[in-house]
Amino acid sequence: MNTAMMESYMKLALRQAEQAYEDGETPTGCIIIRSVKEDDIVKHSLVGKAYNQVEKLKDPTAHAEILAITQAASAIGDWRLTGCTLFVTKEPCAMCAGAIILARIPTVVFGVKDPKRGGDSVFSILNHKNLNHRCEVHSGILEEECKILLQEFFRERRKSTEKSSESY
Repeated sequence: MNTAMMESYMKLALRQAEQAYEDGETPTGCIIIRSVKEDDIVKHSLVGKAYNQVEKLKDPTAHAEILAITQAASAIGDWRLTGCTLFVTKEPCAMCAGAIILARIPTVVFGVKDPKRGGDSVFSILNHKNLNHRCEVHSGILEEECKILLQEFFRERRKSTEKSSESY
């Protein structure tokens, strides 16, 4: 998959992240694309899309990647998501990286790295030599757009926290 195509799909993940932002969730969005070759033509279809819903669902596992993986597995009818590419605006955490490995997703594309909790850059889960599956990883796709959305969200959150503490 070329960079232009990755950017196009990352824009869809960014739309999911914007929905999370609007809902007061950490703005992380994820989509999963399935690629199937038919008559020498590769066809791509969207099989999963989600955004963080931890606060809404009161569920610490309701990350965009987990919800999108569940949706994709249901759409495909198999827990093995071979032939799929996962696009996510922020690097998957350790939990999500583990789920990606378990789902056998061969390719992961993300926007911005998570230097504190990154399942790839910090914990090396997506390519750990002792695991039975490893992913091809592409990072930095629409990195600036992904980073700005996260920065705006946390800037607003800090302002909100400061205002509420001033009222005491």
